[in-house]
Amino acid sequence: MNDETTAAPIAIASPLPRRTRQARVVWGSRVVTVGGDAPVRVQSMTNTDTVDAIGTAIQVKELAQAGSEFVRITVNTPEAAAAVPYIREQLDRMGETVPLVGDFHYNGHRLLTDYPDCAQALSKYRINPGNVGKGDKRDRQFGQMIEAAMRWDKAVRIGVNWGSLDQELLAHLMDENSRRAVPWDARQVMYEALITSAVESARRAEAMGLDGNQIILSCKVSGVQDLISVYRELARRSDYALHLGLTEAGMGTKGTVASAAALSVLLQEGIGDTIRVSLTPQPGEARTQEVVVASELLQALGMRAYVPSVTACPGCGRTTSTTFQELAKQIDDHLRSQMPVWRVRYPGVEKLKVAVMGCIVNGPGESKHADIGISLPGTGEAPAAPVFIDGEKALTLRGDNIAQEFHQLVEDYIAKRFGGRQPESVA
Repeated sequence: MNDETTAAPIAIASPLPRRTRQARVVWGSRVVTVGGDAPVRVQSMTNTDTVDAIGTAIQVKELAQAGSEFVRITVNTPEAAAAVPYIREQLDRMGETVPLVGDFHYNGHRLLTDYPDCAQALSKYRINPGNVGKGDKRDRQFGQMIEAAMRWDKAVRIGVNWGSLDQELLAHLMDENSRRAVPWDARQVMYEALITSAVESARRAEAMGLDGNQIILSCKVSGVQDLISVYRELARRSDYALHLGLTEAGMGTKGTVASAAALSVLLQEGIGDTIRVSLTPQPGEARTQEVVVASELLQALGMRAYVPSVTACPGCGRTTSTTFQELAKQIDDHLRSQMPVWRVRYPGVEKLKVAVMGCIVNGPGESKHADIGISLPGTGEAPAAPVFIDGEKALTLRGDNIAQEFHQLVEDYIAKRFGGRQPESVA
């Protein structure tokens, strides 16, 4: 046993503080800060044809209601650029103020110049240094996009991707590497090309006059260890706000696990100011799933609170009844579905903790740790379900309507505890 006179307390784990500049992304009166001491923000992207202004606006609103604080849309053709102001107008009409990010490749310099209404309707531009042009055109076309950002006072994400890396820069670094006494591994040269492309592009934009506080950097790769290596070095070399994301993460469990593995390591180290979980939707799956995963990731790390958390045991031989599983799902689904309304009506409800447990072993203990919890009877136990509120046993439910009665208790608790609070401002 430890000697109590000499043993030090075990440190409580928490993410390291972030040390980046703070950018402002604005639409109308809505200002969302990125970096510095601002919360880590969730971003997502539509998969609609941007030319379909109504369909795109509907999906943007769905993503925003799910918790996305920026939504990126593809702007790849004159028709798409022409549709952007109508998308923004439709969103404003629906009362949705989420900032729109324009995703530009190859022809962004022309679209931002030829369609000033598009340039104004967007709140941020995503520029890929690998896709702005080659040779002499590269600097000129990159400059046109930066000039548009300065003209309309927009934030810019300089987003490098290893699938579309600046080949001239990569070739130059490969040549340099071949002359080293001890050449680097080819993967290390690629890392260097990603970071150099991002940092040098940002410095070029600043030299043109763009406020460095309005620049966000990203270096997307699709390997977990690659992402960790690149962002650690990117964070060491710059103080720009950073956007994290495992590009082309994949579908379902694979994409979710890979994204969580990579992003969790970096976020715990204080690296990352905005995140996106780039999931390929399963057939018939809602686009909002990527927002749910990103939000759950930040909530699991204790960095944000989006929806009330529901603790439920996995089940074992003691819990042959499916009642606790069904009740946990009902409660979780109901809390999520109500959040768009409850964020306004019950400020702070996102921090609520509910426990739905399946037997007497851990049920009472977990329920006491929650704000409100229920311990349902397991196999062979008496048909009684004690309910704990604020750590104390409040009552015991019995009979065939336990699920419905607990559901109502949760509703009543929320109204009593969170009703009448003033909403916190979002900076």
